[in-house]
Amino acid sequence: MINQKIVFLGAGAMAEAIVRGLVDKAVIAPTQLYMKNHSDHVRLQTLHERYGVQIASDADIVSADIVVLAMKPKDVATVLQTHTLSPHTAVLSVLAGVSMATIEKYAGERPIARLMPNTSATIGLSASGATFNRAVSPSLQQDFIQLFEAIGTVEIVTEQQMHAVTALSGSGPAYFYYFLECYEKAGVALGLDAETARRLMLSTMAGAAEMLKRTGEDPAVLRENITSPQGTTFEALEVLRKYDVARIIEESTQANADRSKTFEKLYD
Repeated sequence: MINQKIVFLGAGAMAEAIVRGLVDKAVIAPTQLYMKNHSDHVRLQTLHERYGVQIASDADIVSADIVVLAMKPKDVATVLQTHTLSPHTAVLSVLAGVSMATIEKYAGERPIARLMPNTSATIGLSASGATFNRAVSPSLQQDFIQLFEAIGTVEIVTEQQMHAVTALSGSGPAYFYYFLECYEKAGVALGLDAETARRLMLSTMAGAAEMLKRTGEDPAVLRENITSPQGTTFEALEVLRKYDVARIIEESTQANADRSKTFEKLYD
């Protein structure tokens, strides 16, 4: 169990997802978790009653071992300029598009970690990317990783690669929801009712993902294993190739990453 005092600045859905994971997995005692937001005290009281976390005062922020930036990205400068952080306090940011340089600009040089989770964090199944600055010691990095793994899996990347993480896993759930919508409509067009089509494709997606995890096979190999020459799967894949779906996916994720870089400049 981590013995650190952690203060969340921001109490929205992502902050709650992280807190839920930490408490449910007994990574840290609820008495060591503090939360503060700008004005919604009812929300803070609800989280206190739900998870046993503490409502933070300004003094708690000063004495924190780790401060988690979980406010709206546009508010980062105001919040960091309003609250004084102790020189020993490390910062964990879950803010999309806010660079370490921007955090250092307002919080000074200190250990900083950035985490890019996705919305599946709310059920403990996020696929997250994380990066650290040079001030993060090996022992602190391990503490951070324990925190990250409370909401799912984590991949350590460079800060520049965080744009790619945003484009893939950060926004990834939306892509799969969109694919499911499309396949559900296709199933209805083929004569199924919407609920049946959704159940079939949802189980298919989950099963395919689990197959990849259990076998460790390359996805191309598994695809080829179920694609008989001139068979039904072959015909469907030929249509996807005809419309160059691979290029569409590449261009859409590039657009996502480019937008992420734009946000980074906006908040600097």
